[in-house]
Amino acid sequence: MSARARVVSLRLRSEGFFYMPMGRTTFLVDGFNLYHSVVKASEDMGGKSTKWLNIRSLCESYLYLFGRDSRYEESYYYSALAHHIKDPNTVSRHQMLIDCLKSTGVKVEIARFKPKEIRCKNCHLLFTRHEEKETDVALSVKFIELLWQNSCDTAVLVTGDTDISPAIRFAQKYFPKKRIGILFPYFRHTTELQKLVGGLGFKISKEQYVSHQFPNPVILSDGSIRTKPNSW
Repeated sequence: MSARARVVSLRLRSEGFFYMPMGRTTFLVDGFNLYHSVVKASEDMGGKSTKWLNIRSLCESYLYLFGRDSRYEESYYYSALAHHIKDPNTVSRHQMLIDCLKSTGVKVEIARFKPKEIRCKNCHLLFTRHEEKETDVALSVKFIELLWQNSCDTAVLVTGDTDISPAIRFAQKYFPKKRIGILFPYFRHTTELQKLVGGLGFKISKEQYVSHQFPNPVILSDGSIRTKPNSW
């Protein structure tokens, strides 16, 4: 705390107030929404590497947009492991990225895929499609929990999925002193969410994905190594 802040704190305490610095900013990341954005960005930039993404670094680079007092508090990443995909390397690649994210302090929450039978409208045959379940709900619950517990002053949702809209409206109604922002992944901007957060909605550029890649390899705290997959 600066000398000026200490003086203000002491004066407020003497007058019966409790001083608390503002600006604690927490990010909640919709992993699948971000993933599809990252893939699109790579395609639009001629195949540049985007998947080996340091999400904490990316989020911190946008802190200044949410106020001069903004400071990084923590990040949450919500996703699921696609065990149903035939390529066995799909899960291992994702797990390597998760290990790297955890090494930066990002809190990872893993949901699941659920099989669902779908009937084709044209041929009327049944086929199975796997849908990611629980991620949106888990993210929304944590979002409200953080505000309820006063764990942050600004909550930034990294998503373009309008399923989060009810949670935002609830938060704005019951926690009006909190700042609610959105970082829209590249090519995932939605008018509905932008209207909800007004001037606190910002687009992530595809170039930022390239600028915030993990080094290769990443050395974890236990000394183990994670090497970027060749296809990334």
